[in-house]
Amino acid sequence: MIKFPRSVYYSRIKQKSVGNKYQRENEKIKELIMNIWIESKERYGAPKIHRKIMDNGKKISIKRIQRLMREMGVKSKVVKKYRYHSEKPDCSGKENILKGDFSADRINEKWVTDITYIYTSKDGWTYLASVEDLFSRKIIGYSYGKKITAELAVQAVKNACLNVKNTNGIVIHSDQGRQYTSDIFEKYLKIKNMIHSYSRKGNPYDNASIESFHSILKKEEVNHMKYRDFEQASKSIFEFIESWYNRKRIHSSIDYLTPDQAHCSIA
Repeated sequence: MIKFPRSVYYSRIKQKSVGNKYQRENEKIKELIMNIWIESKERYGAPKIHRKIMDNGKKISIKRIQRLMREMGVKSKVVKKYRYHSEKPDCSGKENILKGDFSADRINEKWVTDITYIYTSKDGWTYLASVEDLFSRKIIGYSYGKKITAELAVQAVKNACLNVKNTNGIVIHSDQGRQYTSDIFEKYLKIKNMIHSYSRKGNPYDNASIESFHSILKKEEVNHMKYRDFEQASKSIFEFIESWYNRKRIHSSIDYLTPDQAHCSIA
């Protein structure tokens, strides 16, 4: 029989007990991680999962979250940020009021808008025009159609204006596409007393915030779907914006609030 001090025996038991407790705690954390990850439709990575767990009162390091996620084989649908920037001068005469400053002190101070392409099997290419409030990052208006027209761009802004009593002085920023330089678009902004700011030609970075939203839409939703037709895509886009992006998706740029929470905090 091998003999060893009693203190060593009890020390080993204590270590085993602590180890089992730590393992049980890890299993509970893994369950939390999985629930948050599934609820986000596999869109959240470690930083957002860590924030959600901390918000629920659980103190834990992000490194532990990252390690457990690696063990589980869980990772986010990666969203690469657009980093293109060009110093080419713009000789079009259209003024860039924002000049890359996407900060805002209140809602309805600065809006950005753009159009993106979405493919469907039956109807071919379809088009989504979106309007985002830079204070809250909320998509406050959008319009989806089968044709890329000035009317589509105008309708998105009209929808954004529905719940705004006073649009005087709101800066709305767009690129210099024909939809946004059209007479009907300019006339509508004049009627609403809004100020039009333009990206420089060939400089998508000048409208990076709305470009980022469309990138998120593609990489978290559209690129994982094969839409049968316009109607199916329309329903999917509506659910993504209204049920997920505005109401549930937290953003580090607005202190891990949802766009709805940020919008309502000052509305």
